[in-house]
Amino acid sequence: MRLTFPRLADRRPAETTVERDDGVVLSMRGAGGGADLPHDLVHALVETELGIPDGIWGCVADGVVWNSMRHVSGRQPPHAAERSARLKRERREVVQWAEGVADLVARTARGAAVLPGEAAALGLEPDRLAGTAAALADAGRRWRALPVGESWTLEWRQPVSSRGRSPAPRTSRPTGRRRGR
Repeated sequence: MRLTFPRLADRRPAETTVERDDGVVLSMRGAGGGADLPHDLVHALVETELGIPDGIWGCVADGVVWNSMRHVSGRQPPHAAERSARLKRERREVVQWAEGVADLVARTARGAAVLPGEAAALGLEPDRLAGTAAALADAGRRWRALPVGESWTLEWRQPVSSRGRSPAPRTSRPTGRRRGR
């Protein structure tokens, strides 16, 4: 799945282009823009780094269409809406957990206060949290260096669960592609 995040000049909502492996193209409206990493890019980076296969982006890869998304092109598979609704119900708790993990990693990367035991409550070992936060902080520096009007494209692959196995390789990079390609 290919995710394209435009670098905007200000904090207006960003439109991420999502090109699923089945040929469906979606646009996802989300928080972001300006010098801060877009929220949805934070999720993609954190879920890849920690090997979370069924978070926000794993759900999208499997056919979930969030309310913030609109269909752009490509033929939806049969019963796509029903599948999306079912997956949302089945993965609700995991998605909420992934939201909490992404928030914690983002706060840690910014140097914001983290309560003692917060990482443990989410099942994150301190060294995994620190390593992921450092990777996210580095991504933030690369994002700020990306000229306004260009995009960061990430080839997202479903991570293998981090429970004893390695996550998918990191393949994200700013592309230098102008918005509106």
